[in-house]
Amino acid sequence: MVWFKRDLRLHDHAALTAASLAGPVLCLYIIEPALWQQPDASSQHYHFALECVQDLAASLAARGMPLLIQVGEAVEVLARLHAAMPFAALYAHEETGNGFSYQRDLAVGRWCLQQRVQWQEFAQTGVIRRLRSRDGWAARWEQFVSQPCLPVPALQAAPCPLPVMTAPGADSLGIFAFDPPQRQHGGRRRAIAVLQDFLQQRSAQYRGGISSPLSAPTACSRLSPYLAMGCLSLREIVQATHRQLQRLPPENSRQRKGLQAFISRLHWHCHFMQKLESEPEIEWRNMHRGYDGLREAEHDDARLQVLMQGRTGWPLVDACVAMLNHTGWLNFRMRAMLVSVAAYPLWLHWRPVGLWLARAFLDYEPGIHWSQLQMQSGTTGINTTRVYNPVKQAMDHDPQGRFVRRWLPQMQQVPDGWLFEPWKMPDRLRQQYGLCGDQALSTPPCELESATRQAKQRLHAWRKQPEVKAEKAAIVARHGSRQRPPGKSARRRQSAEQQQLGLPLDLPAK
Repeated sequence: MVWFKRDLRLHDHAALTAASLAGPVLCLYIIEPALWQQPDASSQHYHFALECVQDLAASLAARGMPLLIQVGEAVEVLARLHAAMPFAALYAHEETGNGFSYQRDLAVGRWCLQQRVQWQEFAQTGVIRRLRSRDGWAARWEQFVSQPCLPVPALQAAPCPLPVMTAPGADSLGIFAFDPPQRQHGGRRRAIAVLQDFLQQRSAQYRGGISSPLSAPTACSRLSPYLAMGCLSLREIVQATHRQLQRLPPENSRQRKGLQAFISRLHWHCHFMQKLESEPEIEWRNMHRGYDGLREAEHDDARLQVLMQGRTGWPLVDACVAMLNHTGWLNFRMRAMLVSVAAYPLWLHWRPVGLWLARAFLDYEPGIHWSQLQMQSGTTGINTTRVYNPVKQAMDHDPQGRFVRRWLPQMQQVPDGWLFEPWKMPDRLRQQYGLCGDQALSTPPCELESATRQAKQRLHAWRKQPEVKAEKAAIVARHGSRQRPPGKSARRRQSAEQQQLGLPLDLPAK
C-alpha cells in the first residue's frame, strides 16, 4: 500500500519506487474529515488538493493503475482496507505537518505495529527526522538535493478491494469557507508549466522584483503551493534550476543572479521546516518560553477582526488583505508587513493571526509558517526585531499608489499627497473625493508611530530580563543556522535568518 498525502506526484517519489520493487502496489489517498476541519485549513486548500489528486489519478490511469480514494480517518480507513485485503507493508513520505497530522501519524504507527504491518517512511525534503544536532545540516541538505531524481517506476497493480469513493463537498465536511476567485489551481501539469515559465523567463525579474507588490506576482516563482502539496519535489526543482543555470550564456547575469538567489531560498525553505520537525510545539507555544505572557492577556480580538477585514485605515495593509482575499497569495515582504502590523502597533498574539493567515495562504506550509510568525512577532528570542512601517513600505514599493488604487477602488480619486495617510485628510476633502457614507475610509485603531514605538520598548525591556537572556543559547543550538562562509558573504549570511521572513521558496516562492 502506498499512502499519498502531500506528495501528489509519481516522479521522484521514493515511497512509490520502494513499493514497486516489493511487488504489486495499491495507491491510496485518504480524505480525512478531521484533518480538513482543523482551524488552519480552508476550502481553497481542499479544492487545490482535489485538483492535485485528480491529476495524480489521471497519471496513474495512463499506466493502468487505479487511485483508491477513501473518506474517513486514517486508522479507520487502513483497518477497513486491511480487513478486505490484508497488506504486508505501508509506504509513505515523511510529513512535517500540523499538530493533527503529527498525532495521526503516531496513531498510524501504533496501528501498524499492532497489525504487524511494516510501515516505511521516506524523506521528500531536506528536513531530517530525529535530528540530534544542527551541525552539518547544510551539508546534508546539499547531499539530499544532489541525489538523482527517481524516475516513475514500472508499476504492477494490486487488486482494489473497495470501490473508489466520491470526494465530498467542502461544506459537508465542515471546512472553513474561503476560496478566492483568482487562486492558483492544482496539479502536476500546471506545476511543470509554472516551473518552466519561471526558469526560462520570469527568473530574470527575481532579483529586485520580489519585494514590490506590483512586480512580485510575475517576478516570484509562484511554485510554493505546488511544493507544499508535493506536485513537484524539492529535489527536482533544485536540479532543474541548476540545469537552467548551466544553459545560460555568461552575459545573462540578471537571470543568473535571479536563479542563484532562488536556490538560496530553497535552502531556507527546509531550514525553517526543520524547526517544526525538531520542535512540534512551536505551532501553539512560544519558541522561547520566556516570552510566555508577553501578549496573551492583552490580545484584542476586535483589532484582529479589523485587520482580517481589511479595515485598519492603513491603505497598503488593507490593499494587501483585499488582494489576499481575491487571490490567496501575497509576496514575502507584504506578508511580513501584515504580521509586523499585527504584532507591534496592534499588539496581537501570533497564534490567532497565524491561523487567519494559514487559512488565507494557499501555499500554507506549517513547518515554515509557524516559525516565521514567531520570528516576526519577536518570540524566538534569537532574531533581530524587524518592524515594517506600512506607510514607509507604501512609499518605497508603491510610490504612485497603483497597488493601493487597484485593490481599494474608493482610493482612486485621492491625490498622491494624501494616499498613504488618508486619515489626516480634512473632512471637506473627504467629501470632495466621495469618501463618505459607504465609501468612508476606516479610521486606524491606534496612532501608528506611538503604538509601534511603545510595542518595541515593551519587547526590548522583556528581552533584557536575565531569565529571558539565559535561554537564548539553547534556542540557537536547537534551531540556528550553522552557515558561516568566509569573507563579506559571511556577515551577510549570518544575518540572513533575521532578514528573511520566508514562507515557501521566495520566502515565499510565489
